[in-house]
Amino acid sequence: MLDIFLTTKDAAATPIWLVRSSELKHWCVEHAGAGAQWVETSGFKADAGKVLLLPDGSGGLTGVLLGIGDGADPFITGALASALPLRTYRFAGKLGASADNAVLGFAFGTYQFTFYTGRAREHPRLILPDGVDGAELSRIATAIFLARDLINTPANDMSPADLADAAFNVARAHGAVASVIVGNDLLTQNYPMVHAVGRAAEVAPRLIDFTWGRADAPKVTLVGKGVCFDTGGLDLKPSSAMLLMKKDMGGAANVLALADLIMGANLNLRLRVLIPAVENNVAGNSFRPGDVLKSRKGWSVEIGNTDAEGRLILADALAEADSEAPDLVIDMATLTGAARTALGPDLPPFYTHDDALAADIADAAQLQSDPVWRMPLWKPYDNWLDSKIADVNHVSDGAFAGSITAALFLARFIEKSKAWVHFDIYGWMPKPKPGRPVGGEAQAVRALYHILKERYS
Repeated sequence: MLDIFLTTKDAAATPIWLVRSSELKHWCVEHAGAGAQWVETSGFKADAGKVLLLPDGSGGLTGVLLGIGDGADPFITGALASALPLRTYRFAGKLGASADNAVLGFAFGTYQFTFYTGRAREHPRLILPDGVDGAELSRIATAIFLARDLINTPANDMSPADLADAAFNVARAHGAVASVIVGNDLLTQNYPMVHAVGRAAEVAPRLIDFTWGRADAPKVTLVGKGVCFDTGGLDLKPSSAMLLMKKDMGGAANVLALADLIMGANLNLRLRVLIPAVENNVAGNSFRPGDVLKSRKGWSVEIGNTDAEGRLILADALAEADSEAPDLVIDMATLTGAARTALGPDLPPFYTHDDALAADIADAAQLQSDPVWRMPLWKPYDNWLDSKIADVNHVSDGAFAGSITAALFLARFIEKSKAWVHFDIYGWMPKPKPGRPVGGEAQAVRALYHILKERYS
């Protein structure tokens, strides 16, 4: 369990009240006296994320108010960890169904990326409310921090080899069996598109593969896009568009976070994780616009744009995942700018043919405050991927529906699996929110973990 959490009760712990703007006057009536007077004197309005320390008569601290505004942000408690003096706290009043999110938000607020500075600040500690599973919430927070750390690490320290090391660390922690196919071995073992995308980089491309759980358990396979840096290839990105391209392995980071949760909970399933890890770089041997590549599935793929490399490496990995006819395949990728144009950075679209699975995802997303939105695998757009010289082009020749056509391309590589879902995530917080600083972020992981717990506990 995270060391910021305490399970023993402490009457001396400082109370924290979560107060809506509309309920502040009521709180002041209930707590008439010096505390209420200080609220008025300080001009505190209980705006979302605002923290007010309540002094006692001797210069000490008698309590804390956290403004939650209209209550819309479920993790508003993330504002506390950096605002409070170092001591022990407890939530006052009734939290009800929001207790888990209040505790999780507090944990999120303690996140620090210290890879380069090595300096970690101390944080206040929280006594867990009754009925809250601190161990489970600690595992969730730790998995989210793993995803954040991996995405935040720049490509000079998060190459395909480094990503493989990170995946192996997750696998080893849970006794999973891991392997990796590197460089030209990708050709001999028939992952030609993974090889083509990554062959121009100094660090060789690779396919990371690990399995965990009983061989006869229901099969769930996770596939994560591991593009450790994306220059765009010969269809070179402008420099401004490259600034965040260390995050292009966000799908892999999210998949590893989800895998960590699955294995840590000892769910009754056979887990397989596949991560094609590459750097899309520029050299004399870069793949080119107009090239036709072979794929693991046997189809020929015409390259319409080398900056749409993620779907190529995913296609080979999905073909391998599909070969085992698993019960469920989940792929996650920072795939298209079109998804962000459609839904913004905070609301990842997902695609599936399975209406029951889509309903479960929507329900879990709402329950876990982990927003996602279903988008259509719109069949009339499928012929936009037609090629005159190959079995398929991996992009359409127009600017419309880019996230949908990317999903339709991936869908072609799924035939035997009982269910498949594709998430086109952003994996990044462009603006800070309480407990969610600017930087790498996990998306859809908590919702998916909830579904898998419900199905395979």
